[in-house]
Amino acid sequence: MEAPSQVVVEEWNGTASSKLSKTATITAVSSTQFTISRHGSRFNHVSNRFIQAFVPEGFPSSVTPDYVPFQVWDLLQGLSTYVRMMLSTQALLSAIGVGEKTATVIGATFQWFLRDLSGMLGGILFTFYQGSNLDSNAKMWRLVADLMNDLGMLMDLVSPLFPSAFVFIVCIGSLSRSFTGVASGATRAALTQHFALQNNAADISAKEGSQETVATMIGMALGMLLAHITMGHSVAIWFSFLSLTVFHMYANYKAVRCLSLTTLNCERGSILLLHYMETGQILSPKQVSITEHILPLWITSWKSTKTTYLYRRVYLGARISSFNGLELQEIIQAAGSHYKNAKYLLHEKKGFIRVIMHKDSTAGDVLQAYIHALVMADLLDMKSSVHLESQSWMDRHYKVFSLKLQSSGWKSERLLTPSIIWRANWRHDTLNRKVD
Repeated sequence: MEAPSQVVVEEWNGTASSKLSKTATITAVSSTQFTISRHGSRFNHVSNRFIQAFVPEGFPSSVTPDYVPFQVWDLLQGLSTYVRMMLSTQALLSAIGVGEKTATVIGATFQWFLRDLSGMLGGILFTFYQGSNLDSNAKMWRLVADLMNDLGMLMDLVSPLFPSAFVFIVCIGSLSRSFTGVASGATRAALTQHFALQNNAADISAKEGSQETVATMIGMALGMLLAHITMGHSVAIWFSFLSLTVFHMYANYKAVRCLSLTTLNCERGSILLLHYMETGQILSPKQVSITEHILPLWITSWKSTKTTYLYRRVYLGARISSFNGLELQEIIQAAGSHYKNAKYLLHEKKGFIRVIMHKDSTAGDVLQAYIHALVMADLLDMKSSVHLESQSWMDRHYKVFSLKLQSSGWKSERLLTPSIIWRANWRHDTLNRKVD
């Protein structure tokens, strides 16, 4: 007769297969008797559940390595923002007459309406002019957004000092913050996609909301305490505000510097190509992040490198009707020779490369056209034909270059650029002459 087998059931807790922990073991002594052996403490279980409310499921394997340092610096800069917001809001409310017997509700309401209206209009205008450019330069616009937010709060703090220009000053401040809202929201979406390794962008965004809520509560409490302590002491208010602003700018700089984006934009593509042409090797995203600019180019133009010089000489999506007659003749000849099988045309004038995209071109064609233009720009000093030399380089190296990009962790499906709104169509017709 076969002896009855013992059944053992284990209980495990966790959100990812690599992060599970055993919490209990249930052993069947007989058909009616069980023994339960618990592992770990209830406190550890509760603390783990609490932590899961603030970090993405499967953390840390579900996010990129730069997620933690970025979030630490981002929360610190957010904390300083909320503290300063209490100081600027206190000054703003004082300026519109809160607490003054002579102040009227309708007057304060109208001033607040103008402030909000200017902000909404500013957000629409900023989206119109820069909306398509935010993805391609997420790091730079992230910094610019926070700097504009600093300017907006500074305007609120300054407003009580100039009563006659109060409405104008607060409208400028609201305008600055409207830029912040658009740029910060758009770049945050791009960064969330970067962090998501397991298609968990929604989870990362939700957990970031929890983190920001805690930072907001702490910042508001500290801000109220600081506002109470410094009330009536203008020197202390300005010292606190400016000190926190300096820290805010530093924390933002450190946060952006932590990022190692794997998408290709114009500058990162230029850095990778130049290094490949010199060494035959592809730089990693971390190596490129150390080299690329994160401040607006007009700030750093005094120390421009060859990379900056090169990619700023390429203009994607040129308008075909903007060319003169001689240039059009050159383009038509090139369409039938150098670029007969391509979905783009390149034209060089005074050291600048203008790229005309075909109306049926794909994202891969845009990337190829941009790399080809960079190669041509790099070969401009050669006496021979840059069209022939650049095409020869593309034929010999582009496929290998593209494969090495993918194997090095780069997303080479597309190039992040401002929207290409001008395209052209050309075809090669065979002329059949009738012979009598």
